[in-house]
Amino acid sequence: MSALLSPRHIWLCADDYGMAPGVNTAIRELISCKRLNATSVMVLSPYFDAAAAATLQALSDQTRVAIGLHVTLTAPYSPMSTGFGPAQDGKFLPLKQTMRRAISRRLSPRALGSEIAAQLHAFMEAFGRPPDFVDGHQHVQLLPQVRDAFLQAVSAAAPRAWVRQCGRSARARRLEDRKALLLDILSVGFRRKAAQVGVATNPAFAGTYVFSPKADYERIFPRFLRGLPNEGVIMCHPGIVDAALESIDPLTNLREREFAYLSSDAFPLLLAERGITLGAHLTFATHPAGSS
Repeated sequence: MSALLSPRHIWLCADDYGMAPGVNTAIRELISCKRLNATSVMVLSPYFDAAAAATLQALSDQTRVAIGLHVTLTAPYSPMSTGFGPAQDGKFLPLKQTMRRAISRRLSPRALGSEIAAQLHAFMEAFGRPPDFVDGHQHVQLLPQVRDAFLQAVSAAAPRAWVRQCGRSARARRLEDRKALLLDILSVGFRRKAAQVGVATNPAFAGTYVFSPKADYERIFPRFLRGLPNEGVIMCHPGIVDAALESIDPLTNLREREFAYLSSDAFPLLLAERGITLGAHLTFATHPAGSS
């Protein structure tokens, strides 16, 4: 069936709103131009404040962009809850250490639940409402132990929100993409547990690639659309490099490449050619356990 007869509506979500002033600016510019229809917020970043929240909410009122919580549980950020552990010099552990502890089930369920609840509360304080969706920085929501605390906290505080699973559609799976393959595997259990507690998930996910200096985002992006079903989610990380970003994140120039492509004329032309739209939907249906 042709694209004209079967249009697809997808989510293009910019992660990391609040990470740095240049990231905030890039995301807001893309929202203003209707090049994004979702963004997730790091409420514990020092660059997320009342002004950043108010500006984003005003844009959402105009464009109906979905605003979500980007749950953050890894360094270099510090917990919002009191007595969180394990920690290192008052900060979360780096991702690799967090993964090892999660897999060996050496994290504290109570500490995880309290921290995720604190970030949900901070979001609701900033925006006056629950998030439209909830995902995780560095995909931490998929990890063992974390996923249980994450889903329990979301179902209690934001039961109408959807949560991000990171499994690709069957048509898009390529075994050589090791990061995406790991996310596929972790997402199986995550989807099953989300369905058990009645929390909605997106039907498919895309957006991973090798973050190398030679990465050509304009050439990479079309493959994210391959096999992506209606309501599928593509994550992106647009930004403008500034001192704050350079001090905390190695993904700098690549953020500018993503921003440049999503701002370009080529991006909407590609979507039109593929029969894809970015629109304003706020909820998903709950997907059955084990669906892909």
